[in-house]
Amino acid sequence: MKKEKLTPQSATPFVPHPAIKGAHAQTLMAFFIPRSTIFLSRNTEPRFFDVAPGVRVLGQCSWQADRIGRPTLLVVHGLEGSAESSYMLGTAEKALAAGFNVIRLNLRSCGGTVNLTPTLYHAGLTDDLHRIIEELSLVDGLKQLYLAGFSLGGNMALKLAGEYGAGAPEALRGVVAVSPSIHLASCADAIEMRSNLIYRLSFIMSLRRSMRQKARLYPERYDESRLRGIWSIRKFDDVYTAPHSGFRDVADYYERASSLPYIKDIAVPVMIIHSQDDPFIPFAPFTSQQVTSNPNVTLLAPANGGHCGFISARPEGDDRFWAEKKIVDFVKTMSEESGIGH
Repeated sequence: MKKEKLTPQSATPFVPHPAIKGAHAQTLMAFFIPRSTIFLSRNTEPRFFDVAPGVRVLGQCSWQADRIGRPTLLVVHGLEGSAESSYMLGTAEKALAAGFNVIRLNLRSCGGTVNLTPTLYHAGLTDDLHRIIEELSLVDGLKQLYLAGFSLGGNMALKLAGEYGAGAPEALRGVVAVSPSIHLASCADAIEMRSNLIYRLSFIMSLRRSMRQKARLYPERYDESRLRGIWSIRKFDDVYTAPHSGFRDVADYYERASSLPYIKDIAVPVMIIHSQDDPFIPFAPFTSQQVTSNPNVTLLAPANGGHCGFISARPEGDDRFWAEKKIVDFVKTMSEESGIGH
C-alpha cells in the first residue's frame, strides 16, 4: 500500500471544520448540507442500461461536448441512496466543472426505479458495473473511465476492481472508494451500537419502505408479512437480501460480498478515503494485510471525518467537501499521467 505522501491526491490533508469536529456531526451535517448543482441542472439526461434479462438500471448522465476525449466518472451511491444523494450531486458537480463526463448511477430499484427489475441490489452485486463499463468502453467508445463509490457503493467498486485483477479493461483507469464497507459483518455489528441508533433506524425504515414497494409490485416473489419484527439490517439481510440474491444465509452473504478479500488482487490505481472515526464502518479492516500489501492502493485515513462526511476547515473549490474534491483530483492526476487530455 502506498503511504500517504504529498501527491495531488493527498497534498491537502483533511482538517475538520472547527464547528463540525465530531464523527456524528461530520456524518449528519454532510447529509443535510445542500450541494451546488448549477452545472448539473444545465446538463443532465437520463440513460437506461439493460444489465440483465428483465433488469434495467438508470444513470443520470452529464456529458461534455467532446465526450470521447474527456475522462468519464461513474459514481455509485451507498445503502438506500440514489443518484440524488447529496454526495453524488456534490461529486458530479465538481467533476463536470473540471471538464469530465459524469454518470450518477442508481443501483437496482433505487432512485424511483423499483419497477425496472424484480430483483434487489446488494453490497456484492458487481455484475451491473461490469456490464455498464463494458458498454461505455466498447459501444460508446469512451477511452478513460473512472469509478467512484460511496459506502456500500465503495465496497462494490473495490470488489469489482479485485475481480478484474490484472484483466481490467484498458478503459478503466482508476477507482476511488469513500467510506467503503469492506468488511460487512463488522459493519453490521457496529451499526447495532446504541450510539448509532439514528443511523440504524434511518436505514431500516428506508429498507422496510423499499421492500413494501417491491412486495406490492412482485407479490409472488416477496412476502411483505416477513417484515414484522425486522428492526436490524442484519435481520433484513437474513430474511430478504441473502436468500433473494443467491446466498445461503446472511453470514454467507457478508463473507462473499465483502470486498476485503479482493483488494489484494487489485491491479488498477485505487484510492480509498476512510476516516478512523467512522461511526459504523470500523477502521481495523483497513489495516489488514489485504489492504496494506497492495502497492496499487493508496489509503487516505484522516483521524476525523465521520461517514462520507469530510467537511473541511478550508474551502475546497466552492465548498468544503474534501473527499468529493479528492475524487476529482484523483481523476485529474490519472488523466494527466495517461497522456489523454481532459
